[in-house]
Amino acid sequence: MFQAHDAAIAMPVPAYRHRAPRAKKRGLIHQIIKGIAIMASVATTLAATQALAQTSAGTAPADAAANGVYDLLVGTYTGGKSEGIYVYRFDSKTGDAQQVSVAKTVNPSYLVVSQDKRFVYAVNELPGDNGPASLRGDVSAFGFDAASGQLTFLDKVSAQGNDPCYLKLSPDGRYLFVANYSVAADPGGSFAVLPVEQDGKLGASVLTVHHEGSGPVKGRQDNAHVHSTVFSPDGHYLFTQDLGTDKLWTYRYTPDGSRGLVSPAEWRYTDVKAGSGPRHLVFGNDGRFAYLTSELAATVSVFGYHDGRMTLEQVEKLAEPGFKGAVGAAALHLSPDGKFLYVSNRGDANDISIFAVDTHNGKLKRVGRQSSLGKSPREFAIDPSGQWLVVGNQNSDTAYVFRRNQETGLLEPNPKRIDIGSPVDFKFVAP
Repeated sequence: MFQAHDAAIAMPVPAYRHRAPRAKKRGLIHQIIKGIAIMASVATTLAATQALAQTSAGTAPADAAANGVYDLLVGTYTGGKSEGIYVYRFDSKTGDAQQVSVAKTVNPSYLVVSQDKRFVYAVNELPGDNGPASLRGDVSAFGFDAASGQLTFLDKVSAQGNDPCYLKLSPDGRYLFVANYSVAADPGGSFAVLPVEQDGKLGASVLTVHHEGSGPVKGRQDNAHVHSTVFSPDGHYLFTQDLGTDKLWTYRYTPDGSRGLVSPAEWRYTDVKAGSGPRHLVFGNDGRFAYLTSELAATVSVFGYHDGRMTLEQVEKLAEPGFKGAVGAAALHLSPDGKFLYVSNRGDANDISIFAVDTHNGKLKRVGRQSSLGKSPREFAIDPSGQWLVVGNQNSDTAYVFRRNQETGLLEPNPKRIDIGSPVDFKFVAP
């Protein structure tokens, strides 16, 4: 159910903050748009400090997409066996993936590709659980040649928060929204808005929004944790899923400046069950329904959607009945035809739940469950042909490519294995 903000009740509200040091007053909304000035010397210095390692790669044929060949980009956690963003040539006829390049960058745990496929943006998830709270994470921009599978570093800007974990381009492509999870209570969970230049580079944040509040789960909900930023199908609303406050905050996106770039919606947020920890959100193909993972409760919820408002319709548990181990819902994705929803569950479960989607009412019906064959399946992706699902096991240094039955939604046994250090995110790109 959604709950409108009531001035007569003491409720936390997000605070808009400039990218300067954090203000001490809480509960107020501040929006400060700062002019952007990017000096060529700064960009040059940043570029010089980034090493780009690339393996030999052949050029994909011009009709590669028509032949079912795609680029598969994999974001990772570095510091162990991984060096950064890996690019594979993926053949949808066979499910085979061959590495063609790697771009060195720190903890690129989430990626987004521009609509024209010329640019790739990656979070640099810092400082992490044990890092100093004074250290902010970054977002890196890369030029991308889909034909050859090569990434070229362009620039890097501050995420204006800790532990950036999610990226979303605005529908018009003018801004990149970054969610800052923030393990540390100070500065706390936030999202920042980065302008995208015509050459693909990023400008410094023009707006940073801090959330206030907490939840009942000690150690996980002591403060706000913004985990994703997702636009409504019509592009008029921005939803920010906050694991720490058990809320889906709702904002209007008005790039024409009529209400400021981003402003709170009249109803402020949609509540979810206390202690559930909302994480990721996707909309159904026709835009009438939305699906939400709640990490702490290990559930997937179905919402009816209309003009910025969510109405809870269904909640399904991911773990098997009677399961007693640790759980942790993570990613969710629809099949290209919208008929099936897949949801990953970590902890001791380490599997993917498979649901059939009722196209009339959006409701879910479980049809299967598939082990990820490793530990901590954080993210996964379905290839554009709908024939394959690739899932990464972050704590096992493996990814598996499962053949997908498009009629039943089930994943077939005997997947193909990819050895890669701490794989997290996956994005398919047609050359």
